[in-house]
Amino acid sequence: QVRLVESGGGLVQPGGSLNLSCATSGIILGFYVMGWYRQAPGKQRELVASINNYNTPNYSESVKGRFTISRDNAKNTVHLEMNDLKPEDTAVYLCNAVGIPFGWGQGTQVTVSS
Repeated sequence: QVRLVESGGGLVQPGGSLNLSCATSGIILGFYVMGWYRQAPGKQRELVASINNYNTPNYSESVKGRFTISRDNAKNTVHLEMNDLKPEDTAVYLCNAVGIPFGWGQGTQVTVSS
């Protein structure tokens, strides 16, 4: 059974930083392109960062230069380092495979507010 557990969210002021983690189980992480998605209230879920099996990252324009995605296949984890956070980054952040996602986890709430 595939399980995705996100953690590390919280309340942070504009310009602040957070580090998110995604612990996976039930899959061989190295087989998949993994991504971090976010969903803000009233908006569609969007993919903000992805990383392939060669550790090549891709970012949406909205987070490029501020977010860094990484993966540790041996530990079955995926991480998202977020810097220079903005109020528009406020959302629930979720990790999942890209293309054919597994069942979604609970996500972790990120709130950027002064």
